[in-house]
Amino acid sequence: MKTKITWCLAIISIMILSACSDSETLKGDTEVQPAVQASTVNYQQKVNQDVKRFREFFASKFPNIELEEFVNGAYAIDAATREQWLEIEEFPPYEIPVEEGQEFFEAPFANGKTYADCFENGGIGIRQNFPYFDEKTNQVITLELAINQCREANGEQPLDYGQGELASISAYMANESRDNVFDIKVNSEAAYKAYMAGKQFFYSKRGQLNFACADCHLKISGSLLRADILSPAIGHPTGMPVYRSNWGELGTIGHRYRECNKNVRAEPLDYQSESYRNLEFYQTVMSNGLVVNGPSSRK
Repeated sequence: MKTKITWCLAIISIMILSACSDSETLKGDTEVQPAVQASTVNYQQKVNQDVKRFREFFASKFPNIELEEFVNGAYAIDAATREQWLEIEEFPPYEIPVEEGQEFFEAPFANGKTYADCFENGGIGIRQNFPYFDEKTNQVITLELAINQCREANGEQPLDYGQGELASISAYMANESRDNVFDIKVNSEAAYKAYMAGKQFFYSKRGQLNFACADCHLKISGSLLRADILSPAIGHPTGMPVYRSNWGELGTIGHRYRECNKNVRAEPLDYQSESYRNLEFYQTVMSNGLVVNGPSSRK
């Protein structure tokens, strides 16, 4: 068994080594260079160039897949598993958590206010605006972080990140935003630094297996890793939170990040750590133009 595992890891390593040249091309710069005339830098334009290259890579790798299909992850590129997934979606396993999320969302705090008082448009139809860079606090704000900030502002204890009540609230808010288009902006030097930090995390290798996010979800996306098809990175954040069959419940994108780090034998970071929030920021920018389709179900 040990020999078999070693052989499998060797094969995976060979596949990943073959990806290096393409990954490095897409990676480009991962450090923010000091701007001599910062006021004249169009950061959004620089980011848009990254998005263009990212999309061109996947368009070349999966020429028969329309851009909008990538919101469906591995089911966009594999017909057999797509049929099984469509059957599951007829009675989606996240329906009850979404209903519970609505109840939690509408329940008043001790002071009589609700989550609706904290968000634009009463919190309805706004999932596509997260995460965003908050210029006042100089950090990326994810939807889950904003939910807990709302609670604390109203004298309530924060909820546990990852799964449970907070994931259900996030799922309800996503469900109320379905088909809205992501268009996350990077309009300042500080926002660009956070974006670039997320980009660097995406391409950096870690753990005993020495894998980066880009290793599995860029060049060798669509390949089999054991019994799982590696999903393309584009569209990853659009279906969050996600109900995964191996979890048996909903989980946030932060929960998925921690699981991925464990899979490559790296120490997972804390929920809502700056690095994970920057990574989510980068990945969502790469999915600009796609629609909210969360919550979703995955194997």
